Amino acid sequence: MRYFVELAYNGKPYHGWQNQPNAISVQQVLEHALSTLVSDTISITGAGRTDAGVHASQMFAHFDT
Repeated sequence: MRYFVELAYNGKPYHGWQNQPNAISVQQVLEHALSTLVSDTISITGAGRTDAGVHASQMFAHFDT
C-alpha cells in the first residue's frame, strides 16, 4: 500500500532532507521512525529536497508498505 504524507520540520539540526553517509538528515530520521512504527524497513521518497539547516513549512513524501 502507498501512503502519502504532508509534513513540516525545523531543519536546523539536520543536514538537509536527503540521506547523508556521515550526517543526520530528515529523511533518515523519518525512515527510522516509520520503520519502528510498522516493524519493517521503510524507504521514503520526498517530493523535493532541502539544504542543511533549511526548514520546510509544507513538504510532501510517500512510502510503500
